[in-house]
Amino acid sequence: MATDGWGARPLLLAVESDPARLGRTETELARHFGASLRVRGEASASDAVRTLEGARHRDERVALVLIGDDLSAEGRDVVVAAARSLHPEARRALLIDWGSWSDAEVARVILQGSAVGDLHSYVLRPWTSGDELFHRTVAEFVQDWSRADPRTKREVVVVADRHSGRAFEISNLLHRNRIPYAFRERDSAQGHQVLEAATPPRHGEVVVWLAALGGPALVDPTDSEILDAWGIPTTLSEESREVDLLVVGAGPAGLAAAVYAASEGLRTLVVEREAIGGQAGTSSLIRNYLGFSRGLSGSELAQRGFQQAWVFGAHFLLTRTVDRIEPEDGRFRASVSGQGTVTAGAVVVACGVAYRRLGVPAVEAFTGNGVYYGASVSAAHALAGLSAAVVGGGNSAGQAVLQLARYCRAVHLIVRGPTLEATMSTYLIEAIAGEPVITVHTSSAVTDATGTGRLEQLTLTDLDTSRTTQLEMDGLFVMIGAEPHTDWLPEEVRRDQRGYVLTGSEAGETEDPPLRPHETTVRGIFAVGDVRSGSVKRVASGVGEGSVVVSEVHQHLSVRRR
Repeated sequence: MATDGWGARPLLLAVESDPARLGRTETELARHFGASLRVRGEASASDAVRTLEGARHRDERVALVLIGDDLSAEGRDVVVAAARSLHPEARRALLIDWGSWSDAEVARVILQGSAVGDLHSYVLRPWTSGDELFHRTVAEFVQDWSRADPRTKREVVVVADRHSGRAFEISNLLHRNRIPYAFRERDSAQGHQVLEAATPPRHGEVVVWLAALGGPALVDPTDSEILDAWGIPTTLSEESREVDLLVVGAGPAGLAAAVYAASEGLRTLVVEREAIGGQAGTSSLIRNYLGFSRGLSGSELAQRGFQQAWVFGAHFLLTRTVDRIEPEDGRFRASVSGQGTVTAGAVVVACGVAYRRLGVPAVEAFTGNGVYYGASVSAAHALAGLSAAVVGGGNSAGQAVLQLARYCRAVHLIVRGPTLEATMSTYLIEAIAGEPVITVHTSSAVTDATGTGRLEQLTLTDLDTSRTTQLEMDGLFVMIGAEPHTDWLPEEVRRDQRGYVLTGSEAGETEDPPLRPHETTVRGIFAVGDVRSGSVKRVASGVGEGSVVVSEVHQHLSVRRR
């Protein structure tokens, strides 16, 4: 009998060939998670596969599969293959003993498995009754799964047609701001249930039901209306109109600046035009950020930074832009879209960059209706069982195709260059090579697109032979580089030929004293992160620049006060 998708305990499966280990693991799982999850232990790969097949047949959800490192390599591969194909949402982790990190073979299995997407990470076996580290690690995996599982009951529900461009934008907004949500197709049984419970006041393309708040049902809402209803500020309070520091942009660099500035007593306002996290917030998994051995999503990192800055007293303003900055009496006067003006003693520009457009008119016509710039995990659910393509050869494009491969029947990576090696990290290239549903098209470009109301077919042109190929396509994600938008800055702020802001010695000779390392040619205006010329385009680098620039802000403010 199929589950209804709204209840029923999801499965937590442990596979261990040693009976004593299996018994201990199963007991710990049942003791801590038995009330909300159905715990099952299997002693062989074949039994585990039958359990996974049975869950699929009964339409049961699988939250986590723990695979003992004592299984044979063949056994592990069989279990992983079944879990990936039958339950792509499920998290998969290798169960290892304490101290196994010194075992080169175990490390190889974990690193290789993570690189090709077989494993999400590892879990240390419980070694004592009530092992809290084991419980916490498993709980983190289950929480991670619950946020990705499209059938989990959510605080916010989006109801729309499957191919609604506006529904995709709203889903992306909710995901990037870490607002738990679910998407329901309008014509599905669950979609009808939501509409009946939400009782929207009128018909519209998209209905957003804030169930956790006891309603309301928003029909075709703006981004600001959604965030306001959830309690995220999109209007300027009077106490935020005069601040010590104005931070423009809430990516990793801007968030770090806000955390350090607010924690050191500076009245701080952060203005963000889209969502917390900037470009990094769209990353499905950041694996190389120091201290997170299992990786974390860009949106989770951003939300942690936002909460940290908020606790210290920083103020935030979302879905707004800073349109102009002018020096005024030793301070800066900033015009904020729809909100009037703000004065600040110093400004940190951390607005990042925007994706470049593909420039093919037929493709641009489907923007929001099958063609999207950038990518996030919110796109994968809507394309389950369909086909998708990513244009681009960088790490973001590599992460996007791997995420889409978990759901789509076919994924195409389209690259203008002859190889991936010059632009993409080796671990991503290896992971892509290990995904049978991914096809890489090198020396190729998208030259046309067709469809009725939405994208249905792409035309690829081989740049070496001019031969064209038609691909049936449900979604295209364009990730071909980025460019800064800095034309709102004062003309005196020097930029390079591409528009990136020059700082410090790179900005050229100035009168004494020398410019500080992140200071622009207008003293008191600083630039950090991707928007700064010569910066390293990495999350950790952005966080570092955002944190150290605050000391330069203090120096500027102290000089101005004399």
